[in-house]
Amino acid sequence: DPAPHLLSEVLTCQPDPPSRLLSVTLDGLPLFSFDFPGSRWTPGLPRLPPWPPALESPQDILPESQLCHEVLGQLSQVLAKVMPEARAIPAVSVFPVFPPLLGQPNALVCLVENVFPPLLDISWTFSGIPVTRGVTHGPLVPTDDLSFARFSRIPVVPAAGDVHACVVTSPKDNATVVGYWVAPDAALDEELDTALAGAAAALGVVLALIGIGLALAARR
Repeated sequence: DPAPHLLSEVLTCQPDPPSRLLSVTLDGLPLFSFDFPGSRWTPGLPRLPPWPPALESPQDILPESQLCHEVLGQLSQVLAKVMPEARAIPAVSVFPVFPPLLGQPNALVCLVENVFPPLLDISWTFSGIPVTRGVTHGPLVPTDDLSFARFSRIPVVPAAGDVHACVVTSPKDNATVVGYWVAPDAALDEELDTALAGAAAALGVVLALIGIGLALAARR
């Protein structure tokens, strides 16, 4: 039987901005998110068709989000001194979209997982210098472990030794997590391959000599 798929729609509200989040995902992939300031649905993946107008119009969503805030306010008053605020430490990974080739256009993706509450800023640096040109950010996407994930992307043309950093900051407590990506150095890779080949050859000679010594000892 084919594996089942999970289509989910999650509405989130919180005191800090973004105060409202609404996402539709399929197996964890973002299909659509609702832009509350613009009062419209936006696709989460390229080449997706527009959101069907007959499904959940802005007039349907706004009352639901208002109800979410009302419930949040009541629960906050009751649980403020009873239950501590849940927080998670984001996990950051940075990787290229395509296998990196020096001098060839590529892009880096910064994937931030285990986000809770859904409140963070993502920025990029190149050799310690902030970069904003070409940077794009995806929406905060709910995951099946009740946390959130978000990605950011930046175009790059790798050169040997380039150091790119994805800086993830929580505005609420100013905590920062950083993920790095260093462009491979072809010359160092060749030197490493040569060194490993030489080490393997030397080890082979040593093992051969040991084998001969053991054989002679056995004959005696």
